[in-house]
Amino acid sequence: MTEGTTSAVEAEAAASTDENVIARLEQEGDIAADYLEGLLDIADLDGDIDMDVEGDRALVSIVGEGNDRALQRLVGQDGEVLEALQELTRLAVHRETGERSRLMLDIAGFRARKRSELAALGAEAAEQAKSSGEQVKLRPMTPFERKVVHDAVAAAGLRSESEGEEPERCVVVLPV
Repeated sequence: MTEGTTSAVEAEAAASTDENVIARLEQEGDIAADYLEGLLDIADLDGDIDMDVEGDRALVSIVGEGNDRALQRLVGQDGEVLEALQELTRLAVHRETGERSRLMLDIAGFRARKRSELAALGAEAAEQAKSSGEQVKLRPMTPFERKVVHDAVAAAGLRSESEGEEPERCVVVLPV
């Protein structure tokens, strides 16, 4: 085979792998949607389920019409119920597929709003570390929250790391 042929074969294999990953993530989303629809029925709650694939994970959202207070109960205080439902949904996917799931669940836009707030916090901490030349230690956060902050800090051109043990693990933004 020539070098050009090898590259074409490699590109085709990579595209096939990408399609397989997307198909697997879509399957996770379908399983999660079925599971969540069952939970909504049991709880007698109204909500539509949206599915998407972002990067290397399935995203499943339960959305209601307007400001649905009933769905807010599924979020709980600071997203505690949402976290528990996400873990239960991941277990349901695992039971069906035999593979560990990293799917992300959002209810009534809670995670989307939280992501925006955390991105702003990460950018602000990065600016503070740049201007002061000192590291900035943030409050303890969940893994989801830390990931969003790490991404925002990296986008601002700085490094960050997590330190401590759960549930007190926090992000530390490092100056240049």
